[in-house]
Amino acid sequence: MNKLAPIILVIFSISLINKIHAQDWKYDFEEAQKIAKEKDQNIILLFTGSDWCVPCIKLERKILSNPEFKEFVNEKFVMVKADFPKRKKNKLPEYQEKKNIALAKRYNRRKVFPVILVINKDGLVLGATGYRKMSVERYIKLLSTFDSFGQ
Repeated sequence: MNKLAPIILVIFSISLINKIHAQDWKYDFEEAQKIAKEKDQNIILLFTGSDWCVPCIKLERKILSNPEFKEFVNEKFVMVKADFPKRKKNKLPEYQEKKNIALAKRYNRRKVFPVILVINKDGLVLGATGYRKMSVERYIKLLSTFDSFGQ
């Protein structure tokens, strides 16, 4: 039993770290809006083409997956992802495709990818950006300017 204790501790620590640094993406905007109203937070809405859009993939790798960025957004925002994959193996369920298309008609009519919108809890767009070749710290500052715009 004593030999298992360190292994169990390591496994528990890793799962705790993953929970702390995991982003809680929502895929339903109405659900996210409800949560944003309850928590008095703004929403980050990401439009992405996760399996074909090179700037989307760079945004994910260089910014969104960064632990500092994850910590920042988890404290301040409700996160919503609207993905538009093209490969068959990544095909979304039909109901999700319909939700994403409706969301794009409302917030991304020009079908720009990637785009990150900061939206207040009432649905008003406070700011927009996409992939930018900058540090995580500068990206966080940029999003913070949009966040404070609506306050």
